[in-house]
Amino acid sequence: MKILITGGAGFIGSSLADRLLELNNVICVIDNFDPYYDRLIKEQNIRHNLKNKNYKFIEGDIRDTDLIETIIKKNNIDIIFHLAARPGVRFSVEDPYSYHDLNVNGMLSILKASMATKIKKIIYASSSSVYGIAQYLPINENHPTIPISPYGASKLAAEAFCNSFMEVFKIPIISLRYFTVYGPRQRPDMAIYKFFNMILKEKEIIIYGDGKQTRDFTYVSDIIEGTIKTMDSHATGVFNLGSGCRITVNDLVRLIEKVVDKKANIKYVKKQEGDMKDTWADINKAKKTFGYKPKVNIKDGIKLFNDWFENVISNNPNL
Repeated sequence: MKILITGGAGFIGSSLADRLLELNNVICVIDNFDPYYDRLIKEQNIRHNLKNKNYKFIEGDIRDTDLIETIIKKNNIDIIFHLAARPGVRFSVEDPYSYHDLNVNGMLSILKASMATKIKKIIYASSSSVYGIAQYLPINENHPTIPISPYGASKLAAEAFCNSFMEVFKIPIISLRYFTVYGPRQRPDMAIYKFFNMILKEKEIIIYGDGKQTRDFTYVSDIIEGTIKTMDSHATGVFNLGSGCRITVNDLVRLIEKVVDKKANIKYVKKQEGDMKDTWADINKAKKTFGYKPKVNIKDGIKLFNDWFENVISNNPNL
């Protein structure tokens, strides 16, 4: 297949590109190196693929519809994996406009370009943040969507545009609601990365609230395999992708302490606006529809993350 990945220099996007290349697909990646975090990290994520004849990288903005149309036509793109987005629940509270601009207008640009070029399928990386405060657990796809952060609202708005374009223009689209993804290449602002970094440096780690909030942490390889499985599915609509398990933030820190053999210096502070208390994915729909089956539990995932962190981050002060 000839595939376009938006946001393909990021954490999940670059990991997806690697796996699709292993499966003998031809990959075109677009990324604008958004300054949300250090450009050097993203450059490191893609460097190993730049000489691969089946890989093409374009630095550009997804809101440039003409550019997206040109990329699709010039490269005969079959499928778009749309991962480009402005991440970060807490930062979205401070600057909601930029989240709407990139996450919603960016989605519209992809949809408009796809409509003009008759793309075969769009697979959109949405978020569990669309659900807001859990009214029951685990959360299935029928759970009310009442996001409590501008980030969650922007991801849900993009989903709504996907639904309308499917209805009106018959573009096949799958929206995947990712639950908290972690693993190699994780962004430095994300919890597991920050906890490892601060504990190893014997610095104070910040936990918002009492640490009893729970998260469905999902290892990146499971997310990638689930995402790829949707390529061959005739299904459209919304699907959860998570681990199907949850852990408290306090227990997560204790697990990291055991793996790195260091004690955390924890400071509890006030809960942040926009943070969800609990996330826990009901993944039965994805299991039944396209055979999604996560394999990496949190204990093994934290060990794998530690191996990567020691080998890549600890030995490279520029990352």
